[in-house]
Amino acid sequence: MPRSLVEQRQQEEMSAYYAARSPSAVAATQTAATPFDQESVRLSGFAEWFAVSQTLLPALLLLPGSQMYRLPLRIGAYAISLYAFALWWLDRAARKEGKHPAERFLLLVMVVLTASIAHPDTVGMVPGIASVLMYFTILCPLFWARAYVTDRRQLVRVLAILIVCNGINSIVGVLQVYDPARWMPRELSMFYAAGSQMSAAVTYVGPGGRLIMRPPGLFDTPGAVCGAGTIAAMFGLIFALEPIRWWKRLIAFAMAGAGIAAIYLSHVRVALVVTVAMMLFYLALLAFLREHKRFTQFGTLAVGILAGALVLAVALGGQSTLDRFSTLLAEDPATLYYNNRGVAFQQGFTTLLSEYPMGAGLARWGMMHYYFGAPSRMDVAEVFAEVQPSAWILDGGVFLLAFYFLALIATVVYDAVFVRNLADPEDRLWTAAIVAANFGTLVLVFTFVPFGTVGGMQFWFLEGALHGAMARRPRLRA
Repeated sequence: MPRSLVEQRQQEEMSAYYAARSPSAVAATQTAATPFDQESVRLSGFAEWFAVSQTLLPALLLLPGSQMYRLPLRIGAYAISLYAFALWWLDRAARKEGKHPAERFLLLVMVVLTASIAHPDTVGMVPGIASVLMYFTILCPLFWARAYVTDRRQLVRVLAILIVCNGINSIVGVLQVYDPARWMPRELSMFYAAGSQMSAAVTYVGPGGRLIMRPPGLFDTPGAVCGAGTIAAMFGLIFALEPIRWWKRLIAFAMAGAGIAAIYLSHVRVALVVTVAMMLFYLALLAFLREHKRFTQFGTLAVGILAGALVLAVALGGQSTLDRFSTLLAEDPATLYYNNRGVAFQQGFTTLLSEYPMGAGLARWGMMHYYFGAPSRMDVAEVFAEVQPSAWILDGGVFLLAFYFLALIATVVYDAVFVRNLADPEDRLWTAAIVAANFGTLVLVFTFVPFGTVGGMQFWFLEGALHGAMARRPRLRA
């Protein structure tokens, strides 16, 4: 074939490729896609399997004799993210897709953490590398998720899977209180062995004086089901309003109710606060988008399910459940926060930051110190970090604190532009749903260490999936 014809053929193929990737072509493809109500229930694509793995792998800890394999199973939930990043990195075409504005700050986060390995108070080389890898596995879904979720259909399928997984998790949590002999795992984390002080701390008195352990759900830590409850409640209510078959809407609503009930029965007050904050933020986004009908529907369902789930939780968990959550209304919110997590938040900036401006060394707090600490080194004793800023200060000082906050700020600004500028109303609604869910993780920064857990990995996974699905969607003209 003559050279000119070869070049012409290549030019035609490239033109067709870029035309297919244009916003108008993507919009047309998604419009003609299979209606969501007719989607196959089979898992397809790495992103969907990843969503399932975040519930399935921890659930393996409920099997008899699995505690001896706890560390490998816990590492596995994070290692999958690292594996996905490796696949993405080896695919040059995927790496050339549009970047997220938070990436530059997250790369600086990794630079600071890598440098912290050389900190004189880092417990050791292996613990230091393990800490860096932990951070990386949590944040790297922002990079690779966009390669596996490239349109709105795939994004909605991932959210549906999250509802099912977290909904089942929540239902199991409720059943563990209803019939603990059948549903409560025989083995829990070694920290909560029968008769231990920690075991007593996660037990409360139920109806008839029965002692109830906070339900772990599909995990081995008492009360852990509350995390699944927040996701099931939020996305369950959203799917209950979607134009799908009535029985699917009913299942979504039931899973949302199970999620709220599981939160009540776990006695984790901050989980309820975060869930309500997510719902209120979603309502604010609906008001901004002038979705008045959905605003009314979602608000009505949210109030009803919060009240109905409380009735169920009190029936199963007794008066102590009502007493536990009534304290949220009995005290001034600012005073209540300060007395519980506010003190730790303040100490992070007033004490830890002045004492460790360049960080305290890696593996000095949390499970990293537990698994990789060096008891022989008395000069690197464990330091407690109850809230996320304190953890950042300990691991990388003022630079890690600043760069991670900048990454989150860049993400918030980027998502705000998405919600405002997407042309398709359906795109804006699904974007609002994910932004509201991730808002809950941002709230947890002030009460917990979400970006040191799978909760932080879920945040960056959803953000990366949103970026991949919506980055090329049509925008409103200024």
